Amino acid sequence: MSEDGGIDSFGGDEANTAEVISDPPVGPKVWSITQVNRAVKEMLESSIDALWIGGEVGQWTRSRPGHCYFTLKDEQAELRAVMFARDAALLPTDPEQGMKVRCFGDLTLYERRGNYQMIVRKVEAEGEDGLWRKAFKKLKGRLADEGLLADERKLPLPAYPEVIGVVSSPTGAALRDIVTVLRRRAPWSRIVLSPSRVQGEGASEELAKALDRLVESEVPDVIIVGRGGGSLEDLWAFNEEALARAIVASPIPIVSAVGHEVDVTISDLVADVRAPTPSAAAELVVPDGVVLLSDVRAAPLRLSRGVRRAAERRRARVTDRMRVLSRTMERSIRPARQSVGMDSERLERSIQQSLDQKRATFSMLSGRLEALSPLATLARGYSVARTSDGTVLRRVTDFHPGLQFDLKVTDGTVEAKAVEPVKPGREER
Repeated sequence: MSEDGGIDSFGGDEANTAEVISDPPVGPKVWSITQVNRAVKEMLESSIDALWIGGEVGQWTRSRPGHCYFTLKDEQAELRAVMFARDAALLPTDPEQGMKVRCFGDLTLYERRGNYQMIVRKVEAEGEDGLWRKAFKKLKGRLADEGLLADERKLPLPAYPEVIGVVSSPTGAALRDIVTVLRRRAPWSRIVLSPSRVQGEGASEELAKALDRLVESEVPDVIIVGRGGGSLEDLWAFNEEALARAIVASPIPIVSAVGHEVDVTISDLVADVRAPTPSAAAELVVPDGVVLLSDVRAAPLRLSRGVRRAAERRRARVTDRMRVLSRTMERSIRPARQSVGMDSERLERSIQQSLDQKRATFSMLSGRLEALSPLATLARGYSVARTSDGTVLRRVTDFHPGLQFDLKVTDGTVEAKAVEPVKPGREER
């Protein structure tokens, strides 16, 4: 049978045909499952361009390689979806079950199973930056629970840093702004750059490593970590845990300067100081040289005034304390003085009584002594003979002819000389 349904003949022409054989009746064309699924897939992918689909997340599963499998559903139907690891890595966090999202991607069919599904390239929560804000709040809460946002753990900035470290893009406007301000305010300072990407996949880890390099060098006195403005997605590297942990671990004070004043990142919250812009960060870390010079010139006068005021305050405090001390001593001494006065009177009376007794005793003893005194004996008519060396001549034998001696009488001394010795036992006449 020919393709058009006619009869094919064997041989040269119909006249010589010995036999005519007819084909069996024509049946339906049978497709294989693979052919059908491939055809449907090609039809879907060629007829429907990439589109946004909104719905509620039913189930969300992330595989070990990083692929995400989930369902989108509304009140009446559901759609299976897959987001491959490369796109899923850009998500700030996984959406939760029941969250309303919108997904951008292509409709297709998984040939092997015949599943109609969507290959998702982007997922956004309802409301601007929904997933990003959710991830921000989740990480912020975890770090706060660990006490890493507390002011007590934050380091003060050095007053006069000599070396300023910078972690930023080497080609970004932020670095130029920082250098301009530092050169204007503190031309004596030294700037050390640790370059890094500031956005895109893996930027947070790269920033953390750049910061670690500066910390390990122990060269900077203070470090600025930052970049210029951008969307929340552009700034997301500064909202990731890798950089936050590196900032917290730094023993060198960190100033975070990300985006514009309205932008607040996790890096801002964990850093020791948050600056609204990179330029403001440079102003924070170094003093203004012009103002500093003016202060130095005015320092002697301020010092003199300060010393004078301090001396006056000290003098006033000493005067007040002396006055208080005087009153206190007076109150303390008054009872003692009164007691001393009374004790003095008692002591005086006691001494007087003792003196009177002693005087009476002395008079009595003096009388007795007077009665026994040799002078008293002399006064009664007696005399004492003594040699020139004071030896008292008591016996007759003590006198020999020619002996010169003194005769002590009641009112003086008489010189005498022995002429003839008196025989013992002979009475004088």
